Amino acid sequence: MSVKKEVFGKLADGREAYLFTLTNKNGMRLMITNFGGRMVQLWVPDRKGNPADVITGFDSLEQYQNRNPYFGALVGRYANRIANSTFSLNGKTYNLNPNQPPDMVHHLHGGYMGFSYLLWDAQIMEESGGAKLRLALTSPDGDQGYPGRLDAEVIYTLTQDNSVSIKYSAKTDADTVVNLTNHVYFNLRGHNSGNILGHRIRINSDSFLPTDAAGIPNAAPAKVDGTPFDLRIMTEIGSRYSAGHLQLKQQAGFDHHFYLDNKKELRKVCEAEEPEQTRRMEVWTTKPGIQFYMGNKVGVAAPMIGKGGFSYKQYCAFCLETQYPPDGPNGPDRAMVILRPDQEYRHETVYKFV
Repeated sequence: MSVKKEVFGKLADGREAYLFTLTNKNGMRLMITNFGGRMVQLWVPDRKGNPADVITGFDSLEQYQNRNPYFGALVGRYANRIANSTFSLNGKTYNLNPNQPPDMVHHLHGGYMGFSYLLWDAQIMEESGGAKLRLALTSPDGDQGYPGRLDAEVIYTLTQDNSVSIKYSAKTDADTVVNLTNHVYFNLRGHNSGNILGHRIRINSDSFLPTDAAGIPNAAPAKVDGTPFDLRIMTEIGSRYSAGHLQLKQQAGFDHHFYLDNKKELRKVCEAEEPEQTRRMEVWTTKPGIQFYMGNKVGVAAPMIGKGGFSYKQYCAFCLETQYPPDGPNGPDRAMVILRPDQEYRHETVYKFV
């Protein structure tokens, strides 16, 4: 196990961003930049030992600083949408930074300068159990409109059994809302291998959250039974995404929150595999939900040129973002998304390759 550090580039204010490479004994390699805590490359061997980089991304720091689909990014303070960029807490209304295109009404992934576009403090951790990188960030009171100072920490671990563990923790000095996740995009054949419509997926969920066209919840959780959202057995993504269901038509595919069981321990909630079944991934988490997004908007409005000059197009990769529900601070689940000074936000998600 090893961790290598090198300069990735400089920000406009002169601060350096770094690129960290975590390697295990099986030839698996994970590269992370402390700019946005982003996973940049993830090289995974297939069952014959042939490695491929299975996540989308860019070659330069400059490209990551431009607005992009949150490739590989840590997302906060609140992942997903908050309706009309506002919520109330303890009788006070908080107005957040409205940043969701195209109309800039709703708040998306923590705001225009959310955690994905900030420079995290980084520390290589010399511990047993895998190659580890600790990232830390302090978000001041009022940041993007949120109340309270938030001290966040994320620990990435690349293990010997070909797993990427992401441990999230946070503390606050005043009541606030928190929902941290990672927005990594996967294509298990390789980031430059075309679309993921032939991939198969299973999500252990019996209900999902309907939304309007902007991704804002507009109904109570709905049962997946008898709908294209029933992914409880391995299902080819391409066989469902274009079904005539209104929820899929308005989003041009899956971009929905699936509710998991009420267990709080680390458990397997999802599996995905490529068409040739040479790479398979499991998702384990302590979180209560998962957002399945299949890159519906990538490369649609404008070309998206990524690593190696490859042009990422619609459905080039999928995301499995473990999280609380969208618009949680305004919804029926609001109690779970509130963090108070005497509490600690703590979750773990593991992407395991088998």
